[in-house]
Amino acid sequence: MNLKTIGEKFAALAPTFNERTRRLWVATEARAVGHGGIAVVARATGVSRSTIVRGIGELGSKAVAEPSHVRRPGGGRKPTVDTDRTLRSDLEGLVEPTASGHPQSALRWTSKSVRKLAGELRAMGHAVSSRLVWVLLGAAGYSLQANHKAREGAHHPDRDAQFGYINRVVHRRQAAGQPVISVDTKKKELVGAFKNPGREWRPKGEPQRVRVHDFVLPRMGKAIPYGVYDLTRNAGWVNVGIDHDTARFAVQTIRRWWQRMGRPRYPHATSLLITADAGGSNGSRSRLWKWTLQRFANRTGLSITVCHFPPGTSKWNKIEHRLFSYISMNWRGKPLVSLAVIVNLIAATRTETGLRIRCELDKGRYPEGEKITEAQLAALTIQRHRFHGDWNYTIHPCGSRNASVIS
Repeated sequence: MNLKTIGEKFAALAPTFNERTRRLWVATEARAVGHGGIAVVARATGVSRSTIVRGIGELGSKAVAEPSHVRRPGGGRKPTVDTDRTLRSDLEGLVEPTASGHPQSALRWTSKSVRKLAGELRAMGHAVSSRLVWVLLGAAGYSLQANHKAREGAHHPDRDAQFGYINRVVHRRQAAGQPVISVDTKKKELVGAFKNPGREWRPKGEPQRVRVHDFVLPRMGKAIPYGVYDLTRNAGWVNVGIDHDTARFAVQTIRRWWQRMGRPRYPHATSLLITADAGGSNGSRSRLWKWTLQRFANRTGLSITVCHFPPGTSKWNKIEHRLFSYISMNWRGKPLVSLAVIVNLIAATRTETGLRIRCELDKGRYPEGEKITEAQLAALTIQRHRFHGDWNYTIHPCGSRNASVIS
């Protein structure tokens, strides 16, 4: 039985209870829950643990069968919230200091635990305990909450239209038997015995020991996983770099995917569709991204179409929830102690829907700050689409003379 159910039952029956029947009822519920029942019922009802323990002691004794003294209605000490009229408002002011007129509260820059809230309230002259603060917060509709990623920045007016455009282009290419991929860089990972979120089964009391501080180890560095996800075949390729996440590194990953997985599976392909974020190494404004794609097109003979997701909508990119999310689940709780461990964990990722991933280590160097001149940019054979040519464009292979210039 969960806290919510017990709390709802208690709230419904509370008007019919006197002091004694309330004590016996919560004791009965605690016994029904079993181990930990006292704590569960105390949290759900706000009745003190000592009262529940006393009620359990009375169950099965003569005290249940023989009526004892019952306090008259209205007797006993008044609840603190009834005698302290400003308690609730002061508590809400501490929880939401910017909205309730407490901008100088010491809690503005600290975690708001019930212990710290109770301490602040006592400093303001209120006689409260941490337990009472917990009860008051629950009654006011507060609960412990984690951060939720929901803020995407400015909402572009053509965002939905771009989603629809990408969807139509993807379906047309898939119907024509042409390859369609989603690309992106996964979060960079520290290499070494560092804590990795999540848990895994180990002998009781023997957690794997990792470093306390997350500082880069110079001899180990960072791993940069750049992924390619085949939307049609539910297959992935991940290139684990060790240098920098640049446009040249991104296109090199696509080139390696094409050589090892793409070309064998699409031997008659004449074009390639790439869906990507609007920023990062494969950003829509990156000259180097377009330049290296041009060289890739020249070498393969493929016409390469790129459709970028609008700014602030990277989570909608298919690779995020069809590839990267499963990699994160596969290595949760496992320290990424070496590059070999990272590569093997990525390659071992499987799903019931048939996802398979190939992964390789890329020891190449990809220096930052590489510039593309106006002359090089003018040599691109790029065709911008009528709808948002800044987000949607096709790079065609150059003729033999132009290809020699590009290369």
